[in-house]
Amino acid sequence: MQDLWTLKYRASTLEELLGNEHAVDTLSELAESGNLPHLILYGPEDSGKTTASMALARKIYGSTWKNNFAYFNASDFFEQGKRYLVRDKRFVRFLGTDDPKKIYKSVIDIFKEIINEYAGMASIDADYKLIYIDNAESLSSDAQHALRRIMEKYSATCRFILSTTKPSKLIPPLRSRGLQIFFAYIPDSLMKAHLEKIACAEKLQLSGNAFDAIIYFAKGNVAKAVQTLQLVSLPKQGAEITEEAEITEEMVYETTMKFRDETVDELLSAALEGDFSKGRKLIDEMIVEKGLSGIEILEALSEALVDSGETDEAIAHLVVKISETDYLLKDAANERIQLEKLISNFS
Repeated sequence: MQDLWTLKYRASTLEELLGNEHAVDTLSELAESGNLPHLILYGPEDSGKTTASMALARKIYGSTWKNNFAYFNASDFFEQGKRYLVRDKRFVRFLGTDDPKKIYKSVIDIFKEIINEYAGMASIDADYKLIYIDNAESLSSDAQHALRRIMEKYSATCRFILSTTKPSKLIPPLRSRGLQIFFAYIPDSLMKAHLEKIACAEKLQLSGNAFDAIIYFAKGNVAKAVQTLQLVSLPKQGAEITEEAEITEEMVYETTMKFRDETVDELLSAALEGDFSKGRKLIDEMIVEKGLSGIEILEALSEALVDSGETDEAIAHLVVKISETDYLLKDAANERIQLEKLISNFS
């Protein structure tokens, strides 16, 4: 089985991170100072926040970094709920069952119990541990207030790193307790050099236009670019990509067309036909089973709409509705409700 290149070529040190020089310099200085505060890393999805946090842990702890670094995904907790919790082996002793129907505690109570225990356990070989919470914007208001109290209570034994694409959704008391560091997508020049390095390591031949096509599709997102490169390199219908075979621009476009989930097209059809029941089920599938955020669903829906064959006037009218939902999602307590409102009045 072929390794995922996004993991194979992921930066392991702060020095290897692409772009975001200011963020990298800040994290390096903090690690060397020995006085790391709580951190809030914010920026678009796949802009390097998680990779930077793991690299920071390696710099601080060396070979024992995994013993002192705990990863939690807030969207898994509060969007997938108990169905997610029973799948994660770390939580079995907190739940006492693998049947979500037998869990009588609320998700927020389970979250507080888990974070409390992880934060309260002192590190054996370091001054403190790191607790990384991804997609922190998914934390409910009550969960954020509870987290703030935990951060204060266990400041001697751990440091928290909160990662978010929407810092405005964090409560002010939580934001004020962490040093905020911004991450952005990388420039095309760095992206091309990175892709060329991978292509060389994997013995791939790409035309110049093929590189440009991948870069255009990725729009600064390293993970998306590397994933596209790996997919386009896979054998097609019994053929094999060899050192002599060149990957072309057309092959890249053919691959990127497959990135769009068919569920999005089904959702668009249901919305246009006014089939609210079907649309609601598709939204639930995309959020719960596929882990898509509301913003990702709206972006995919917008792309599908442009390719739908509807008239320009109809597309423009519906894009306005999508943009209104996009605006509402910034302050929404529940993304699903806003998405359901959109499809209920889409046609």
